[in-house]
Amino acid sequence: MHRYLYLLLLLLLLQQGVNAQDTTRNTDSIALMGGKETTTLQEVVLIGSRGIGRSRLNTPVPVDVFDIKKLQQQSPQNDLNQLLQYVSPSFNSNRQSSSDGSEHIDPASIRGLGPDQVLVLINGKRRHTTSLVNNQGTVGNGSVGTDLNAIPASAIERIEILRDGAAAQYGSDAIAGVINIVLKKNVHQLFASATGGLSSRNDGGLGQLNLNYGLPLGKQGGYLNLTGETYYRGRTTRTQDHDLIIFDQSALGNFFAYPFANDPAASRKYDDDKLKELGLTRKDFNFQIGDARIKNAAGFLNLGLPFNNGKGTFYAFGGYSFRKGEGYGFRRLPSETENMVYSIFPNGFQPNTTSHIHDRSLALGVKYYLGQWEADLSNTIGDNRFDYFVNNTVNASLQDKSPTSFTAGGHEFLQNTTNLDFHRQFAGIGYGLNLALGAEFRVDDYRIRAGEEASWRNYGLRQNADGTVTDTLGLSGGAQSFTGFSPANVTHKSRNNTSLYADAELDVTHRWMIGGAARFEHYSDFGSTINGKLDTRYKITDHFNIRGAVSTGFRAPSLHQQYFSYISTDILPDGKLGQSGFFTNSSAVAKALDIPTLKEETAINYSLGFTAKAGNLSLTVDGYLINIKDRIVLTGSFGYDPFGDPVPEIQNILNPLGASSARFFSNAVDTRTLGIDVVADYTWHAGPHTLNISLGGNFNKNSITGTHVPELLKGQESIFFSPNDSILIVKGTPRVKANLALTYSYKRFSTTLRNVYFGEVARNSFPYGSVQQLKGKVVTDLSVSYTLKPVTFTIGANNLLDVFPDKQIYDNSYYGVFKYPSAQMGVLGAFYFVRLTVNL
Repeated sequence: MHRYLYLLLLLLLLQQGVNAQDTTRNTDSIALMGGKETTTLQEVVLIGSRGIGRSRLNTPVPVDVFDIKKLQQQSPQNDLNQLLQYVSPSFNSNRQSSSDGSEHIDPASIRGLGPDQVLVLINGKRRHTTSLVNNQGTVGNGSVGTDLNAIPASAIERIEILRDGAAAQYGSDAIAGVINIVLKKNVHQLFASATGGLSSRNDGGLGQLNLNYGLPLGKQGGYLNLTGETYYRGRTTRTQDHDLIIFDQSALGNFFAYPFANDPAASRKYDDDKLKELGLTRKDFNFQIGDARIKNAAGFLNLGLPFNNGKGTFYAFGGYSFRKGEGYGFRRLPSETENMVYSIFPNGFQPNTTSHIHDRSLALGVKYYLGQWEADLSNTIGDNRFDYFVNNTVNASLQDKSPTSFTAGGHEFLQNTTNLDFHRQFAGIGYGLNLALGAEFRVDDYRIRAGEEASWRNYGLRQNADGTVTDTLGLSGGAQSFTGFSPANVTHKSRNNTSLYADAELDVTHRWMIGGAARFEHYSDFGSTINGKLDTRYKITDHFNIRGAVSTGFRAPSLHQQYFSYISTDILPDGKLGQSGFFTNSSAVAKALDIPTLKEETAINYSLGFTAKAGNLSLTVDGYLINIKDRIVLTGSFGYDPFGDPVPEIQNILNPLGASSARFFSNAVDTRTLGIDVVADYTWHAGPHTLNISLGGNFNKNSITGTHVPELLKGQESIFFSPNDSILIVKGTPRVKANLALTYSYKRFSTTLRNVYFGEVARNSFPYGSVQQLKGKVVTDLSVSYTLKPVTFTIGANNLLDVFPDKQIYDNSYYGVFKYPSAQMGVLGAFYFVRLTVNL
């Protein structure tokens, strides 16, 4: 129903725009509301071309431009991921729960593709990814993304999102598109913002302070723009009573949840009597489910220093972010005898995983004019370090001697990129030719560090004289909830990449523009690739353009995907010590199962659309088709069937190699993404009154067109690529997402009403659960601002009507533990905020 209302409104806007008198200049602009006057800025975008910027409506491929300063002042959202989630229809980011590191770094994607299929730039330079591999069955499972929330929103002037394949222009990862973050350059302006908020359930409390100030440098227009941000977000609890057996009922023959009890009524009575005896209730044994607690502090700088009368410019930008997150694993109930140390936690325990995440980056460069050529030499280094600490838990195999906190190790990723670019305008060729040439040399470095011994070792295992192993205790080893990285997981790998590119745009006539790009890349670990792109734009009239593009793309397998391992120790059927968990593709186990080494994903992107402008109305409509071959995914555990029973023919291969089960990364599937983006913007002025209406929609369908199962694993398709992972790709993000925002301003008063429609998604808890379709929902945001220069006071709400995803069906809830899935708008519910902003 909501999608038809959006379509009706769009048609009304188009009619109004055609009838409106065109009093604007023949340029594309964006209106910034929030005061008596309306300032108009030309939307000149830098992304998509390495030459001079074009206006948003004149680019040959779709580009969105978001004024972060304005969003940060009026939007209820407070971090970069959530800001983009609520203004960009093609962008999706969900906070996760009970998912280890993915609770602390939010996965984000464009057009329903993977987090690692979008490239992030800052000031046009490649941003490093995180060191985290998402491996807990969330959207983007098996992928490595970029931590946008490590970048303070107050440091950003605007964000440009290129919604088209751009690997030929910018390199690996740009299959779905590119996000370019443009930092502030302003001087003599102080921006300060303080925000506080709380959810309707009195949790998820927020406190945030932002400061930004620019200093002039020298006499040639130099600047130093500095930003600081501190951020606190409290945890949320979205739990409910479950049906798991709480206390040890092994004497009754009951070992798991009520549906498996011999006598469910007697089993429940046993628990109820025990609870009454201890003065407790079932709620005291509920799991902690919800958003993680986050503390974040970050600083950023952006520096530009012209010299030689503006002929050259030295520049630098970068920053440091430290985040401390606290997420929660599965509660250990006292009925789980193999996990318990009753002298420490007689009634079980709720483990939590604390993260320390350091994110550092620095770019240095010089731009200089060599005759009519502009040269740009730069070096960008970025590093992400993630350390794990597990608390309120035990290593059961240590019994009474077990600590309750463990240092569990971590991972780190460093990337250093050196670029040399040349650019020139040729005015005498056609109606103007822009040519760019360049080279890039990049080094990637990935490592895993072991945790303390007690975090991963099982102290009950004893080696016998004949080489067999005995479990003398029958208790679990390692830190419960998150077992630490062991010495067997430790790795330190690096690689380098060299690339050459050429990028050209020619205005053949004043109406017709064509462009092309070609890129050669050579990786030290898997070889070379060549990619190209052709695009064009034709002006039917001064206010109506047709545009389209075709390109090939690629994404290199990350070092994380090639070398991540997370192996635990167990006992094989022959009584000897074995291993299970994540193995690398270069391991003997992978070779024995015929798992090939990873290669690059390849893609072909097609797009076709139009842009139109009528009076104060602008409209863009772009259709796209993205075919991806050899997409990298994470397999299930070979050696067991989906129900956990051993598969003899696979065990016969694994056991002689000292393994009982194994997971891998694999180029397992081909996918197709088909969709259309619609963006409309209309601004109406009448004296001191201004109304802006912005409507955007993304209609997107992902499908799996092929799988690549090794011959040896035929019959293991549900393990090789599980129905759970399949549905995350096909229906994990909304097929329809639409944003409708109305901003009205009158003198010092301004208000924004925004509705976001999150379309239907699906989840699957195979093999024990079922496929569940989660209905589309509309989330309403409302904010009201009053400005008494230089101060603006804002109050408002995100999700004003307290909308949640559909409750999980019982089969998918782990016997009632999980009330809601981490999908669509997330599980925060209504959130109310107040904000004080100072602009001096």
